[in-house]
Amino acid sequence: MVRPTDDLRKARVTVGIAIATAAAWLFSLTLPFDALVLRGGFIPARVEGGTWPGLPVWLTPLSATFLHIGFLHLMFNLLFLAICGRAVEPVLGATGIGILYVIGAFAAAAAQWAAGPGSQAPMVGASGAISAVIGAYAMLFGRYRVKVRSNALAVALNALWLAAAWVAMQLLVAFAVGSGGPREAVAAHIGGFVAGVVLARPLLLLKWRGA
Repeated sequence: MVRPTDDLRKARVTVGIAIATAAAWLFSLTLPFDALVLRGGFIPARVEGGTWPGLPVWLTPLSATFLHIGFLHLMFNLLFLAICGRAVEPVLGATGIGILYVIGAFAAAAAQWAAGPGSQAPMVGASGAISAVIGAYAMLFGRYRVKVRSNALAVALNALWLAAAWVAMQLLVAFAVGSGGPREAVAAHIGGFVAGVVLARPLLLLKWRGA
């Protein structure tokens, strides 16, 4: 039975993502933020084409993870990345956590697009990608928090609880910072979380087969 570790030395990719995200936020303070969001945020309406400034739309699910609407938004996301990432990365490996994070970002964007294909509201923040890490954490370690006879049921219950708690806390942060962005990205959080739940086992097998 797998148990989580608190050793950040075994989570170098997680630490690297956190440092890069924080550095990107500091850099964003030197530029007009509205312009950055328009050019680097994920805007569902861009998927259908048209003339839009900034990066190609297929890159924006990743670039959006480096844009945060304020210090509280950034710190809240990085806190949960550190808590869950330091446990998940030693189990899935550096490659596994990297794949999980990237696919989580794109799954979050896909869910956000599905919820409102014509929306022109930019989605920013790393919470969609981090949702995938939290989803994997729920699958790998959730059984220790709910005591039922069936391990599968315990994992499922904990996954649902973590998903609901994560989305609720994101809404609270959105109210605290006074922005509608995170409130409009509930679908993204769910999409990223589902990706983490689905990918946890395959990425675990991938690591051990490559060992």
